[in-house]
Amino acid sequence: MSRLDMLRFARRVVEQHTARQLDLIDRWIAEEERRQAERQRGEQARPPAPQWLLEPGLNKESPSVYVHAGGCWNAGRRSRGVDQDAALRTLAEGVPPCPHCRPDKALGHPSRPR
Repeated sequence: MSRLDMLRFARRVVEQHTARQLDLIDRWIAEEERRQAERQRGEQARPPAPQWLLEPGLNKESPSVYVHAGGCWNAGRRSRGVDQDAALRTLAEGVPPCPHCRPDKALGHPSRPR
């Protein structure tokens, strides 16, 4: 095998290897584009954050602990979103508003936090 034949062989090997690597990178790009599109669809389909939160007691029988505004940093993980009427009704039933976010002020309810 001449030196020229060996150089041509080396070029074919590099060419094939490069083609495989480019195919692999193209698959990675396509997968990342798919993930990004899926993430965007998920963000667009996500329901809006609730305006009001109701923080439940420790068990199902115990009354609610606080009413919170939607973005309150102090709302517990188990808090669930409620509409404005439910938040007002809950405050009227005697459940205290959160002393940090004061949803009673935003709702125009004359209650006082504990």
